[in-house]
Amino acid sequence: MKLPTLAFCVALVSTLPLPVFAHHSFAAEYDSNKPVVMTGAVTKVDWANPHVYFYIDVKDETSGKVTNWAFEMGAPAVLTRSGWKRSSVKIGDTITIHGTLAKDGGTHGNARTVIMTATGEKLGAGSSEGAEGQR
Repeated sequence: MKLPTLAFCVALVSTLPLPVFAHHSFAAEYDSNKPVVMTGAVTKVDWANPHVYFYIDVKDETSGKVTNWAFEMGAPAVLTRSGWKRSSVKIGDTITIHGTLAKDGGTHGNARTVIMTATGEKLGAGSSEGAEGQR
């Protein structure tokens, strides 16, 4: 390939739109001064990059109202290296989350530790904040 052709190809490739994977720091979205412990039934699991998310229904003890909460964990590869499998948490499982609430006050947070209610197994969640019980 001649140099002008190579230069043209490089220039062409550099102008192609490429996917941008936005990644945020823990401090940008979560408040480490707002720890939370919640127990609920898993309603959804999104095992995808850049972070795994799972959703749980949490019942307010006072009002009885059920709210669906989203929790962010680490990347799938990080969780897999820590002993997680896609099937570690399934829809319908009851779990307890130790984590941190979002700064915006919404119904989402960052999970540090997931405890399986049925077995008592404690799994680190690959949080960028750090985890208790990380294995």
